[in-house]
Amino acid sequence: MIDPFEPYATEPYSNFADPRTRDGFQAELESVRARLGQEWPLVIDGQRRTTGQWLASHDPCKRDVLVGRAAAAGPNDIEDAFQAAQRAFESWGSLPMVHRARALVKLAAVMRRRKWELAAWEVFEAGKNYLEAEADVAEAIDFCEYYARQAMDLDDRLETYPYPGEENTLTLQPLGVGVVIPPWNFLLAIMVGTTVGPVVAGNTVVLKPSPKTPIIAGLFMDMLDEAGFPPGVVNLLTGEDAVLGDALVDDARTRFINFTGSVGTGMRIYERASKVQPGQGFLKKVFMEMGGKDAMIVDETADLDAAADAAIAAAFGFQGQKCSAMSRLIVVDEVHDALVEKVRVRAERLQVGDAEQNADVAAVIDEVQHAKILGFIDRAKPHATLLMGGNAGSDAGWFIEPTIFTDVDPDSELAQEEVFGPVVAVVRARDFDHALQLANDTKYALTGGLFSRLRDRIERVRSEFRVGNLYINRKITGSLVGVQPFGGFDMSGTNAKAGGPDYIRLFLEAKTVTERF
Repeated sequence: MIDPFEPYATEPYSNFADPRTRDGFQAELESVRARLGQEWPLVIDGQRRTTGQWLASHDPCKRDVLVGRAAAAGPNDIEDAFQAAQRAFESWGSLPMVHRARALVKLAAVMRRRKWELAAWEVFEAGKNYLEAEADVAEAIDFCEYYARQAMDLDDRLETYPYPGEENTLTLQPLGVGVVIPPWNFLLAIMVGTTVGPVVAGNTVVLKPSPKTPIIAGLFMDMLDEAGFPPGVVNLLTGEDAVLGDALVDDARTRFINFTGSVGTGMRIYERASKVQPGQGFLKKVFMEMGGKDAMIVDETADLDAAADAAIAAAFGFQGQKCSAMSRLIVVDEVHDALVEKVRVRAERLQVGDAEQNADVAAVIDEVQHAKILGFIDRAKPHATLLMGGNAGSDAGWFIEPTIFTDVDPDSELAQEEVFGPVVAVVRARDFDHALQLANDTKYALTGGLFSRLRDRIERVRSEFRVGNLYINRKITGSLVGVQPFGGFDMSGTNAKAGGPDYIRLFLEAKTVTERF
């Protein structure tokens, strides 16, 4: 077991270019393939439960392949989950912080031993290629290790100024029972991070994963058991959003909601959480990460080859299904044509195919997302120049070609709304000032980037580019836990900064005690 007080370090990635490594992972894929099609129950108070209703999860790249069926929860399951979480909070919340921190370090060790197994499941359930799948698991491990150490800094009383004749203490205590609603794109990493952050602080949770990727949640519950988490600390409710979402948010026992997903769903949660329900004697806290319309600026001094490489990685990694993905490429006029040609050449080299074969670009998550992305493309065609792509791929799965539009109107739907797919809008800027203006002209403020050799421009974007995560002369995806705390402003969310030094503090409340002698 890893000492919880060792210095934190991010989890390394495998080199899948090494034939031996690749062969080893493919053997793991075959092992997991033999387990596809199983049924996965709810987990309430440590007990597995089926409901007679099922939620099917299919391989996006081979839509006739059943990855598994997850039990679909109903109202009675919701009630039982809240009761279990409340009971567990009485003991879990009173434990010393170090006990809960050790539990996270143990969980990280369990996931590390099963890293390839978990990554293989992600290949099948989410259509992630080898690197994207393993990176997601590595991030989940990082969240556990990092939050365990951050929690230790919040265990002692906080510093206050002394006052004659009195003892004054300021301590932190957990909130209670919360609801965790993670997305499908980082199906393990964000689920783990948004769960163990509140849990290490002493809270208990009801976890509702995305109905698009419910099977990975069942595996997560197995790992919590293996790591020795007490029953009821995390209660899993898989099922349909329409059945679970509002009911969990509205419940008078919900102290906080930790959500990652679309802006539409986030706004609904935010509004509903603000209403005090009958029997609710507190105000709910809401923490949100809701996506972006992320731009990378390239000026006339940039290394165009490096910029093109970064654009391809940030735009088409995991089919562009990242809230941090580069969906706008803003290029100053002087180098616009040269850069666009470099990006086009690189994009045409990308292999589109099955994630199981480690294709560069695999299928998008499901039929709904597939239709939504193609709708964006079709509506953009009359108003912009389709440089490449724009078509659906193989009928075997939900494939879409890497797509690039040029001559995009900066006020158009394609330049303003989140597509969440392998689609890039290239916007021509007159100069750097215009490029920065265009980059900020959106309701989102999550990630952004600049490629430039000029120090004054780099310093300007540091202060003037309104995003929560700014990347200079590198790709705008791939934040590391504890290295680049992640979260944005405006309609991108509440800036909770996952993987940052203040994250655990969000799930604690402060109590001041004064005794005069």
